[in-house]
Amino acid sequence: MASHAKRLAHEAMLLALALICAYLEFLFPLSLGIPGIKLGLANLVIVYALYADGAGVALRVSLCRVLLSALLFGNLSMGLYSLAGAMASLLVMIGLYRRPYFSLWGVSLAGGAVHNIAQVLLAACISGTPQILYYLILLIPVGMFTGLLIAFLTFSVRRALYPARQTIGKGGSGG
Repeated sequence: MASHAKRLAHEAMLLALALICAYLEFLFPLSLGIPGIKLGLANLVIVYALYADGAGVALRVSLCRVLLSALLFGNLSMGLYSLAGAMASLLVMIGLYRRPYFSLWGVSLAGGAVHNIAQVLLAACISGTPQILYYLILLIPVGMFTGLLIAFLTFSVRRALYPARQTIGKGGSGG
């Protein structure tokens, strides 16, 4: 019972951190002249959860974060796009995480790119405008960059929390 309560409290803490990150991005949107660009700070918590706690925890925290963020800071449309990006990204990251030749850096980079791809594909389907796919020329590199930034932050947080341990998940070399 105590271990179940401890796991639940841990996941609730991760969810709270992810929501705080999402709220900060909602309050202070990134304005680089490209609509829809976000750093994706909440993904720091998701990538951390994937490496520290496994796919199940990362999935639960991500789903709850998307749903609560849409309810608290957005709307149904925002929630739908966020859900598409978050779930596609997480599924790809889980798949790559399980491969021994993908590091934290590659997993997070792919997650950032796939997040944007899923959202633009959804937008093209909803709007019936396939030309919107050209937007991926800008969004894929931005997603890859933000994925690398999230990987760096995840690695830094992990190193700060566990200074004696130089690895992240699966006994790897730290990324």
